[in-house]
Formats: sequence, C-alpha cells, structure tokens
Amino acid sequence: MNMHTTIKYRGRHRAASTSRTRRHLAVAGVSAAALAGLGAPAAMADESQPQIPSEAEIQQMVHDGALDAHDAALLRSGEVPEQYRDQFEQGVTDLTNAVAPGALQQRADEKAAAEQAAAEAAAAQAAQDAFSNTTDTPCPASAKACVDLDGQRTWLQSDGKAYYGPVAISSGRPGPDTETPRGSFVVTYKVKDEISHEFNDAPMPNSVYFTWSGHAFHADDTNVPSAGCIHLAYGDSEEFFDQLQPGDEVFIY
Repeated sequence: MNMHTTIKYRGRHRAASTSRTRRHLAVAGVSAAALAGLGAPAAMADESQPQIPSEAEIQQMVHDGALDAHDAALLRSGEVPEQYRDQFEQGVTDLTNAVAPGALQQRADEKAAAEQAAAEAAAAQAAQDAFSNTTDTPCPASAKACVDLDGQRTWLQSDGKAYYGPVAISSGRPGPDTETPRGSFVVTYKVKDEISHEFNDAPMPNSVYFTWSGHAFHADDTNVPSAGCIHLAYGDSEEFFDQLQPGDEVFIY
C-alpha cells in the first residue's frame, strides 16, 4: 500500500493574506495616531477630557477647604453649650491641623506679615509727611533758606512758603568745634568750585557761605556728618547756589 504525503510549500513570495494585511494596517494606523497624539500641542488636546490638577493645586484645595470648614465651624461655636465650647473649638483646630497640617499657621503668619508691612508703610508715610511739612516751624518768613538740624533737612522759601525742598542734608558732628551753629545768619559770599585748604584741598562744589568762620552749604555726601557745613546732594547744591545771594537770610534751628 503506497502512502502519499502531500507537502504544501509556502514560498517566501506567496500572496499575503488579506485578513492579515488588514490587521497590520490597523495596528500601524493606531500606532501612528498614538505617536501623533503624543507630539500634538496642548491646544489640540481633547477638551472634553478633565484636566488632572497638580499636586500643589490639590494641596492648596485641601488647605482652602480645611480652612473654610474650620472658620464655618467656629462661627457656630456659639451654639455649643458654654461648658463644652473650649473643647469644641480646640477639637475643630486639631482636626484642621490633622487634615491640612500647617494651614492655620501659614494663614496666621501671612496675616501677621501683612499687618507688619501695613504698619511699616504707615510709619514710612508718616515720616515722609513730617519731613515734607514746613508749616509751624521756627523758621521766620524773612529767611530765604531754612535748616532743621534735628530733622536733617533744609528748604528754600519765599515769604514763608517753601518752593524748593525740603531736601536731605547732613550737618556737623557733635562737638564744640564741629557742630553746625544755630541761629539767624546771612549769606556772605559764594564760590562755585571751592576746595577746603583745611582738609587737604577736598572739593566743596557750589559753596554758599553764611558765616565768616567757614560754614557753608556745599555738595558732599549727605550720609556723612560734616565739620560744621551743610552737606547737600549735588543737584540740590546747584539750586541753593543759584537761588541764594549775598545778604539772604539763612535760619538754622
């Protein structure tokens, strides 16, 4: 009995199966679409999909919610019998700290910082207002230049009304030989490009002398005390040099 075995040869170049080809095309299409989606800009994302908040945003939502619940509960603490009220309020605070650690302290710190900033701003404004106020001072209306040694400021005026300044100054260091004298003086003379022979020819631009002892307005560092003169910022010294003339009254108090 002869047995015949039939061997089916599948060559390398046989025709591709139609169903397998379709499957390959489908896989390729899905892969291409996925890659395209990964590289697509945010604007092309499916807007219908909810955006997942970041960890920081979630933490903030927890903090905000805990603080809101804390405040709402404390608003109703008056409804709790008085003998249990302290325990109730402490329990609310403890629960808030457990749910959102640090939230209450952070809010308290932010409030304190805001209050301190507001107080500092108010103090700075009050100081500025006091510095700018030239009414009710000892300086007489007859004076052309007024100098407030305690306030470390000076201004020019006409008929008692300030028209330039007040501007910052520095005056003489404490001591009998260096303090700026107080009282009423008269401009004696002016030197545009003055130097100090007493202090190694140090420059004293825009010097306006008001005593015969060497006291003058002149440009110099207003953060450094002088040996008796009135230091002005350079721009201010130019104005004083232009405005003050020999014979003008200078009042220092």
